[in-house]
Amino acid sequence: MDLKKEFMLRNIAGDNILVPLGGTINDFNGLIAINEIGKFIWENIESSKDEDELLQRILDEYEVERDVAKADLDEFLGKLKAVDII
Repeated sequence: MDLKKEFMLRNIAGDNILVPLGGTINDFNGLIAINEIGKFIWENIESSKDEDELLQRILDEYEVERDVAKADLDEFLGKLKAVDII
């Protein structure tokens, strides 16, 4: 999966934050706070060929039911799509 905008994942005071870089700063005003599963998804999004592979990575990493993991993944990707990051 490809990212359309540049962001860097930073840990600031114990919070995972996506910080815009380069030209993205002009297009995106703000920061995005994410939880641990969001951090895992972010770290694996570009190396996954599709959502199914990303879902499988989540299931391999966390003890979570498939339906719950799928709902979390869909919600996170939906938010990234809404702000045109993916």
